[in-house]
Amino acid sequence: MWVHFAPPGTSAVQALQSYNSRAKEPMPDLDEIRKAARERARQLNLPYTGALLPREAYALMQAGAKLVDVRTQAELYWVGRVPDSVLVEWNSYPGAQFNPNFLRQLAEATGKDDPLLFLCRSGNRSHFAAILATQAGWRECYNVLEGFEGDRDSNQHRSSVNGWKLAGLPWVQG
Repeated sequence: MWVHFAPPGTSAVQALQSYNSRAKEPMPDLDEIRKAARERARQLNLPYTGALLPREAYALMQAGAKLVDVRTQAELYWVGRVPDSVLVEWNSYPGAQFNPNFLRQLAEATGKDDPLLFLCRSGNRSHFAAILATQAGWRECYNVLEGFEGDRDSNQHRSSVNGWKLAGLPWVQG
């Protein structure tokens, strides 16, 4: 299993230097992160608590919020996953059918008072997961904008424009 702290194609030395430089940055103010996320939600008329950028989500995760990865098992294995995240598929693979046990599995892994940070490939499925969890009574639900792989570039490739991986946040392969 490989642990990555920098974008693909970065050498181990560069990755370590990048991680070490970020580790020296001051911890962002968690109240300011929540405030910014709520303001984004207000501006976008979102029905859940807030919308986070990947680095903001990581800071909240470090402070005890639960990152809920809603991608498929195949995506987690082949593309990578965030260590210490809760894994609850939104859709099944193959077939992309909605997981009828989503709320039950979410309830088994989290409490309704836990702050939840929903993550998918690009922020779309996690948006709908945050809506459903909010409607089902979870009190503090956020969508992680940009997702794990981020938006597509001009060549239709991901992980080169934005997202968790490109932000150099921790993830593991396999």
